[in-house]
Amino acid sequence: MNINVEFFTRCIQTLDGAYQKLLQQDVRDISYDIYRAACIKEFEIILEQSGKLLKKRLVVYFASNKAVDVLTFKDLFRHAVKHGLIDDAACERWLLYRDNRNTTAHDYGVQFAESTVKILPEFIQDAQFLAGMIGGKIDV
Repeated sequence: MNINVEFFTRCIQTLDGAYQKLLQQDVRDISYDIYRAACIKEFEIILEQSGKLLKKRLVVYFASNKAVDVLTFKDLFRHAVKHGLIDDAACERWLLYRDNRNTTAHDYGVQFAESTVKILPEFIQDAQFLAGMIGGKIDV
């Protein structure tokens, strides 16, 4: 099954670029806030897209598209482990990424942004792996 991951990959590249620029900024400078905001935006897009793309990848393991469509984000990643697409540790990290977003999303302030920035290096690596696995470039 060939799944188009171009947009997902572009979002990961954008996040990585914004994060690299963020690291070069003084936290008191407005450019720090600009790059941090870009990181948060891409983080959220990647989270959303990861679930949508994983549904497409998992459909071959279910009797119908409907059966996959009703799965929650957590269930999608748990089924990915069950079918050998990702390991337990990666699944737990994806669930933590989602929890980080859900627990602090009501506060789109500095606390949410800074807690998200701390997890970006590992998140970027996990997203790159997921893109390769879903897009068929990584054999599982």
